[in-house]
This record gives sequence, C-alpha cells and structure tokens, in this order.
Amino acid sequence: MSEDHVEGKSPVWQTLSRQQLHRTPWLELVADEAVDPSGAPVTYTHAVIPASVTILAHDTARDLYAVTRQWIYTHGETQWRLPAGGTDGDGEPPYRQVAERELREEVGATAARWTLLGKVHGADSVTDHEDWVWLAEDLTVGEQELEGGEADLVVHWLPFGELLRLVLAGDIPHAGSSFAVLALAARVGAA
Repeated sequence: MSEDHVEGKSPVWQTLSRQQLHRTPWLELVADEAVDPSGAPVTYTHAVIPASVTILAHDTARDLYAVTRQWIYTHGETQWRLPAGGTDGDGEPPYRQVAERELREEVGATAARWTLLGKVHGADSVTDHEDWVWLAEDLTVGEQELEGGEADLVVHWLPFGELLRLVLAGDIPHAGSSFAVLALAARVGAA
C-alpha cells in the first residue's frame, strides 16, 4: 500500500501555505494554513526539527553496552539514555556519518559494524522530528570528545539484561533509546 494512501483514500490534509513564526539553530516554529480531513480550513502550528540519531553501542569483546547518564535540561532531571545527538541539518537519512560522530564524541568509540535498527517519530502532533536508531558493534574505545553542554555526561557499560530491565521499568524514557533496546531484544528473541 502506498504511504500516500490510507485505506484506499487520497491524503486528507492539504497544506496551503506556511509562515515561519520563530527560528533557532535547534528548531523552526511554523504555522501552516491547511485544510483538515473534514474540509475545514485550519491553522496548524508545529515545530520543524532536524533529525537525530541514537546509538546502541555494543562492546562485543566485553559483551557490554554503552548507556549515558546526563542532566536533560528540557525534562529537568538526570536521565539514562543511549548515546544520541542531532544532525544539525547535516547529511542525509539514515545519517550514519552523524551516528559515527556522536559515538566518537559521547563514548570516545568507533565501530567496525553498523546496523540500522529503524526510525522513531516522537510527538507527531507537534513536530516532524525523526530519530534514526543504529546498532554499533565491534567497538574500539578511546577518549570522549564532549561539547560544553555534555560536560556532565557519564558513560556506563551495562550487560544487555540490565539495559532491558531499565527500559521495561520505565527508567529510560528517551524514545530512541527504548526503541533500540526493544528492537534488539526482539531480534535476539526471534533468532
């Protein structure tokens, strides 16, 4: 079935025009004049955000996975999550070069093998954001290259069972991170 058709029907939303309301290096807030599924005119305000990447980094020699612990400003708390970062508009999907950069910066590692696990959308009603999720294996670990806002980022190495337990307990709220762990669990369980 075509992505442009749902249940045999043509797309039901139509964008007529777009107005930029605010722009920062991280996002663009826009208001679209559109026609909704009922045919009514609406103003749809949403954020346009560059894609990001999340990396499930597996040190195959030790059979451990990198998980970070860092203060997340927008949520006002310290959180567990996998190495991740924004594309800053760089590259093309599925953004492997960005994943390589983020793994090097946050973990200080390079990977010999890369597998795309999938793509996650979050908060679809208010943003077009996509998170491309990668499995990185056969790591060589060196020194981190943290940026200023990452100065508090600490890498922990956990066995997969502990990482899965954190996800299932709700202790890893980051969507890309949870998706990565569950996707690998499903692959291993299916194998």
